[in-house]
Amino acid sequence: MPDLDGLQATRQIREVAPRTSVVVLTMHESDQMVRRVLDAGALGYVLKSDLAAHLVKAVKDVSAGKLFLTPRVSDIVLKGFLKNGNQPEPRENSRARPTSREVQVIRLLAEGKANKETAAELGITLRTIETHRAKIMLKLGLHSLAELIHYAIRNKIVSAPGASE
Repeated sequence: MPDLDGLQATRQIREVAPRTSVVVLTMHESDQMVRRVLDAGALGYVLKSDLAAHLVKAVKDVSAGKLFLTPRVSDIVLKGFLKNGNQPEPRENSRARPTSREVQVIRLLAEGKANKETAAELGITLRTIETHRAKIMLKLGLHSLAELIHYAIRNKIVSAPGASE
């Protein structure tokens, strides 16, 4: 693409149209790129070399709210995961920021809504909420709902119980 790369395009698409499902078609075979694209909001990652065998399934799965990685991409991610000793990739910006859709999800979860209630309120599938939640936790380096709630309070996404407004 002449003006944007797939990562930038994914971010812009998800920011403007958060309900849009994105499948990235690329030649990049690195676990870091896969992580960045998924963090940006894509639900699918297909290598150009795997195009013929996997594009139709990728579009079907992502349209249904499922994450899709080709077997080759899954291997790349797994090797990167094992090589890094289960440590999350260091962020270019150590203060990773959630997207506007992720902030909506964080707010509802921090307010005590269950995944199913959050999905219904946002008009998306339960699977999509689960995917958002997993990406949020990874992006922000959080490991529990309690940590997510503390993050939401610290970043003024929600108010602490009993706090004056």
